[in-house]
Amino acid sequence: MLKRLTVILAAAAAFVAAQAVGAQAMPQPVPHVELTKMMGRWYEVARLPNMTQRGCQAGTSDWTRNGDGFSVVQACHRGTPDGPLAEWKARARAIDPVSNAKFKMSFFGGLVSQEYWVLDQRSDEGWLILSTHDGRYLWLMSQKPTLPAAIKTEAVARIKQLGFDTARLEFPLPPRS
Repeated sequence: MLKRLTVILAAAAAFVAAQAVGAQAMPQPVPHVELTKMMGRWYEVARLPNMTQRGCQAGTSDWTRNGDGFSVVQACHRGTPDGPLAEWKARARAIDPVSNAKFKMSFFGGLVSQEYWVLDQRSDEGWLILSTHDGRYLWLMSQKPTLPAAIKTEAVARIKQLGFDTARLEFPLPPRS
């Protein structure tokens, strides 16, 4: 019995050690986000797959200042940029007052909440990289419906540099003009 327990414990320890070695540290958020630059409409350029946005095209997030936080309306069209509209409303607030780079977003009247981090923000080029705090989901967002090819390539390279698998990225179609 003791021999069997020793083998099981050794196997469990080896598994945990292998997971720790293979695990990559989550990138940290940017040092500072100017909250006024979060306001307005953001267009989804790329994302890691997620169930909520399966089949979504022409995704947008509208950020409006509301008291000590933001009202956020996320929308996309199912199937095509002209397909049926799907919409989610959220409340967001910065939870790190020093950096303003970590947000808590609450959906469905607070029933569901998630922490999001701004991993990079290039205000001069009009894009940012937003991720859940655990790195499971990620979005490349732009202040314009599309990014010029060179800037998009730069942003995707930055996502890769942050440790994300860019081969998994989805590039939804932009809204029709």
